[in-house]
Amino acid sequence: MEHTELWQHVLSEVELNVSKASFNTWFQHTGIQSKQDGVVFISVPNSFAKEWLENKFNKFILKSLRSASSDIKDLRFVIAATPPSVIPQKLKKKKEDEEKEIVLDNQFEFAGVDAETNLNSKYTFEEFVVGSSNELAHAAAISVTKNLGTIYNPLFIYGGVGAGKTHLLQAIGNEVLKLYKGKKVKYVSSEKFTNELVNAIQNKNMERFKEDYRKNDVLIIDDVQFLAGKEKTQEEFFHTFNALYEKNKQIIISSDRPPKAIPTLEDRLQSRFEGGMIADIGYPDYETRLAILKNKVAKKQVVLDDAIIEFIANNFQKNLRELEGALNKVLVHMKIAKNVFSVEEAKKVLYPSIHTPKKNINVKQILQAVAQFYGVSEKQLLIKTRKQEIVKPRQIVMYLLREEFKFSYPSIGSKIGGRDHTTVMHACEKIEGQLKEDEALVEEFNLIKKIVYNL
Repeated sequence: MEHTELWQHVLSEVELNVSKASFNTWFQHTGIQSKQDGVVFISVPNSFAKEWLENKFNKFILKSLRSASSDIKDLRFVIAATPPSVIPQKLKKKKEDEEKEIVLDNQFEFAGVDAETNLNSKYTFEEFVVGSSNELAHAAAISVTKNLGTIYNPLFIYGGVGAGKTHLLQAIGNEVLKLYKGKKVKYVSSEKFTNELVNAIQNKNMERFKEDYRKNDVLIIDDVQFLAGKEKTQEEFFHTFNALYEKNKQIIISSDRPPKAIPTLEDRLQSRFEGGMIADIGYPDYETRLAILKNKVAKKQVVLDDAIIEFIANNFQKNLRELEGALNKVLVHMKIAKNVFSVEEAKKVLYPSIHTPKKNINVKQILQAVAQFYGVSEKQLLIKTRKQEIVKPRQIVMYLLREEFKFSYPSIGSKIGGRDHTTVMHACEKIEGQLKEDEALVEEFNLIKKIVYNL
């Protein structure tokens, strides 16, 4: 197997287990530089990426490499001065021809994102598959593009992770730019809004910050639930909201829950959000999932057995990113195999993503997995110490025991060095809260579970 194909296999595995933003952050401009005596040398763009991948993804990547090539013994990360995708000239034409056979979804890269608007050109209404789960939100979005600032202002769209909120929000922005020349559109996550606000305060650039946001004709804020509990950010967003609203500028907001269900959200913001149109996006039904997959296959110009498409649609029923990730994984393996791919082979490829044998694990395995991931000993997790490098892993162990086995707090305490049930309760609540806001922790949590279940 050639380096490019081998690394693409790894990327397809990683993509199913990390968020899109994290995938782009840590795996952009990475690749296999060389392979010598069973050791794979992976090139990375900088020392920061090298350190993070070594600490958090080393074991996962090695396992993925070994699943594709049994002769691989170890891996090393090296900082490359040039992009790892550079290939010898004599192979360039061959590679270009191969890449035309199948082009993975643009979520693997930043291509198509406008630096000024933050919009990705691939997100359009034409690419958005409408079904019973999202038809109201879609209709409201279409209406907004035709009646900026005068109908459904603000437009508040909510739904679960991977339901299609970001696609719909960005489709509105792209449609506005197409229909109205000269209109200023800005799409931003609530996290980015917060970070820019903090930087503006630190650098005493608040006037510029206010101007940058209040000059827009359409402001789109994604995942607004992450503003909860951030008083200064909520205050500035409230004033920005009012400034735009008074000028009949369109405001579009998304969240994973309706306004009333967002904890520690100020009443005045909740009132503003509820003053417009609130529409939910549910998870797609079978027919919609099937249509999404067939659209993707047609766009990639590949031939895939309908039975495989139906199998994916049946087994990935909620998160659309997982649905598309499963399709990408099958297509990558099909390309590597270079022959007709059967539904049995597809099932084998996707089996680890579908089946999680929770009943076969025990407390010892969870302790081992967490200790292995954070580079501490199992004994350290059980002794009484307040060192931060031990406290966090121990709290994650407690949370996993609660989630995976539904143990009572006293029972968990007895298994983790005889701790009081209130300590366990605090740990579980803390980790649960952080998992809602900290993407890095979510990645760590998912990787730990992969170790636990030996996937």
